[in-house]
Order: sequence, then C-alpha cells, then structure tokens
Amino acid sequence: MQRITAFLAAAMMTTGLASAPVLAQESADSGSQAQAPAQNFSDDQLQQFADASQDIAMISQDYTEQLQNASDEGEQQKIRQQANDEMVQAVQESGMSVEQFNSIGQAIQQDPQLMQRVKGMVQQPQQ
Repeated sequence: MQRITAFLAAAMMTTGLASAPVLAQESADSGSQAQAPAQNFSDDQLQQFADASQDIAMISQDYTEQLQNASDEGEQQKIRQQANDEMVQAVQESGMSVEQFNSIGQAIQQDPQLMQRVKGMVQQPQQ
C-alpha cells in the first residue's frame, strides 16, 4: 500500500519547498529510501516531478485546512487518508510512479543543482 505523509507535504508548502519527496511506501520500505543513489533524470522526468509537486502542494494546502477544522481523531484520520489517496493519484496522473517520484525527491535533497533545475521548471511550466 502506498502512503503520503500529509504533514510533510504541508510543511513543505509552508516553507515553499514543494519539490522534496512527500510520498512514502509502507514504513518498512521507507528506511531503504533514505540513501537513494544520485541518478541522471531526463528533463521530462523532472518536469513530471515538478508538475506533481505543484499538485501535491495544492492538495496538501486544502487538506491542511480541513485537518485544522476536524472535530475529532476519527475525522482527522479520514481526512489524512483522502489526502494520501489524492496525492498518490496526482503523482500517477503526472505519468510517474510513486517510486520514481520518491527517487527524484531523494536526489533533489542531495543535489542542490538538481533542486535548482526543478525549481526553474516549477516557476516556468512547460507549454
């Protein structure tokens, strides 16, 4: 089962860094992603990542507001699950797998030049 850490996405939105990885596999798999090797990604892959990151940031913002207004833990859990589902869908609709998205996100955290390339793509989307 694929999951997204909604609070991490919300934190990234708050700091303006929507290009870090927000998707995670089951917690058993997330440890292996911590040291993703640097890879060469195509411009198309990076653009897909940038597009998905923007969608995720918007979803996160919407659901963060809903979470703040939730009346109890049960309602919060439902909201988190809806956000997770929508974020996974946004990544898949961008043409990427969750694993690819995570891999690029990990690489961006380790490579400032790669991060700048993606930020440029976010600021100037493909036409």
